[in-house]
Amino acid sequence: MRFDSVAAWLEWQQVAHPLAVDPGLERVGVVFRRLGLARPPTVLTIGGTNGKGSVAACLDAMLAAAGYDVGLFTSPHLIRYHERIRIRGREITDDLLMMAYDRIEDARGDVSLSFFEWNTLAALVAFAHERVDAAVLEVGMGGRLDAVNLLDADVAAVVSVGLDHREWLGDTVEQIGIEKAGIFRPGRPAIFGSRNMPQSVGRLAAGCGARLRRIGADFDFVERPDGWDYLGLGSRRRELPLPALAGSMQLANAATALAVLEAAEPGVLVPDEAVRTGLARVRLPGRFQVLKKDREWILDVAHNPDAARALAVSLAARKTRGRTIAVCGILADKDIDGIVSALRGQVQEWIAVRLEGPRSMPQSELAARIALRAGAPVAPADSVVSGCERARAACGDDDRILVFGSFHTVGPALAHLGLQFDGNGHQDS
Repeated sequence: MRFDSVAAWLEWQQVAHPLAVDPGLERVGVVFRRLGLARPPTVLTIGGTNGKGSVAACLDAMLAAAGYDVGLFTSPHLIRYHERIRIRGREITDDLLMMAYDRIEDARGDVSLSFFEWNTLAALVAFAHERVDAAVLEVGMGGRLDAVNLLDADVAAVVSVGLDHREWLGDTVEQIGIEKAGIFRPGRPAIFGSRNMPQSVGRLAAGCGARLRRIGADFDFVERPDGWDYLGLGSRRRELPLPALAGSMQLANAATALAVLEAAEPGVLVPDEAVRTGLARVRLPGRFQVLKKDREWILDVAHNPDAARALAVSLAARKTRGRTIAVCGILADKDIDGIVSALRGQVQEWIAVRLEGPRSMPQSELAARIALRAGAPVAPADSVVSGCERARAACGDDDRILVFGSFHTVGPALAHLGLQFDGNGHQDS
């Protein structure tokens, strides 16, 4: 198939493969090998249940500040598909995307690819074409069978392990840990960024000969009144600025990113000044993103209980004189009870919204599920936009609005609020 626009390509890619989610490296591996792509000099692969997007963004910002040409691959996007692939800090262009799709189409023959596999291969084609110095690859789901695992990482990091995507990854953190740690490689550094590490992660690292480094044991951070210090295996970075990302887990995420950079030496060298500049410049929409519009809006893609608990801590730390009204959209296959329970007491009014797509849930059903756990009034709304408008109308002068539960919730809310992202990923209102 050939198409004359990115939009037409994307529309076809979403329906061309029989399964929306189809983990495994056999089919995509065949196409990858046929492409014969040059490997970036440094490959940093970041997985985990929560926090991987923040770690990837920190790495991108710090490496760029040190003068490296960086290719960044993340998923999903909030507003524009092009957000997924960034080169030298800018979203991929239509021309480069079209070139990548044409090359993949030439190489695949009769091999069918899922939407995410097309995404991943397009990023790798673009990175090879642009000859980036370093590729920062965010795992889409799991790790072991994720398409980004086609490349052997010079350093692989698992930021956290929690219960999510259970239908694909397993019902326990031990099972999920095996899938996440599948990005580790023999003899190469493996970073774990949470203080609660499943035993399965340690066993897998030892079994494959990866050099495991854990937060709290091999690296750590110390928060200070005016900043923080990073404590590494062979380095100390003192008097660092707080990362320009709000939320209770961002210091741990930044420390994990620095542990990745430390483990990547001497392949990459990032001086302290570049670390400071990168931390000050890093941006990641939809992660406890605070907007001052007609009132305070907080947007967070939290979509599992662990992320909801971190969101609750961040809300509690950001004091408000009024109520918090939540516009909540959660996909039907998520742990709705666990998510809502984690935020009980932090939200005084809920608006349950219907999301677009086949994994959505009727707003009345979601409202009923929320009502069982929320301990606060709940009302339905038929879309994210109508939910935002209902919340706006219900707000008093001192109230704030929280929009959360999914990328499919935050993306439409950002668009509704008039937020766009320039080619550098910064927001313009």
